Amino acid sequence: MASQRRGPLVALLSDLGTTDTYVGVMKAVILGICPTARIVDLCHDIAPQDIQQGAFLLDTAWPYCPEGTVHLIVVDPGVGSERRLLAVRAHGQHFVAPDNGVLTYVLASAREFSAFSIERHRYFLPEVSQTFHGRDILAPVAAHLASGLPADSLGPEATGSLQWLPVSRPVVNEAGLEAHVVHVDRFGNLVTDLSEQYFITWQRETASDRVVIRVGDSVIEEVCLAYAGRQPSELLALFGSTGRLEIAVNMGSAAQVLNVGRGAVVMVEARA
Repeated sequence: MASQRRGPLVALLSDLGTTDTYVGVMKAVILGICPTARIVDLCHDIAPQDIQQGAFLLDTAWPYCPEGTVHLIVVDPGVGSERRLLAVRAHGQHFVAPDNGVLTYVLASAREFSAFSIERHRYFLPEVSQTFHGRDILAPVAAHLASGLPADSLGPEATGSLQWLPVSRPVVNEAGLEAHVVHVDRFGNLVTDLSEQYFITWQRETASDRVVIRVGDSVIEEVCLAYAGRQPSELLALFGSTGRLEIAVNMGSAAQVLNVGRGAVVMVEARA
């Protein structure tokens, strides 16, 4: 028996939550245009209007999606304004999103990308609300892309600079390696901008076999391999599933224990 061709994958990420019908209606629109689509919910619990969180979470997800995936990103505090809507081709995938910086990490890691301004109304729903472009413009556009529509059919190539968010990066200074919290997950783990590879390189260059990690007045003596590397309620540091340094509490919330959040400084110091 010949194997059946699997339908196109459409991955959704938004701040719309799941207590209203917003997400469900977008899915219905997609399936009405592309009935063979397979829809994956990456996340709908991004804090309302939090473009930075949306950009970071998208960056943790797209590398695990197969080539040809169409990403629909609806974190859009500027809905109804003159901000652009984009269809971007990068990493062998499509990204449909407002031009507000939510694609910052995707674009920063792309060797090359193409971006088109979404302007052709024939690919929208017949009636377009001023408050829900996710349903009326972005969802149908994503469905058409999933059906095989070339991105350049949606409108002209985007001109001028795309919107980028400031990208946090670790800094080497006299005190050591300064990292910064870029995300707090639902467990209260503090995810930093320090990648394991950057950490290893710094250790090699400074001959620092042992380190001390400081967050405010709290000190962590070593990097663990897993959250269970400390007793319950104890503070620990490890490189988590994103490949970045995390500050955590076994069976607890580091954000609550330390009373810090995004933007907090985490110092990594060489230990004699």
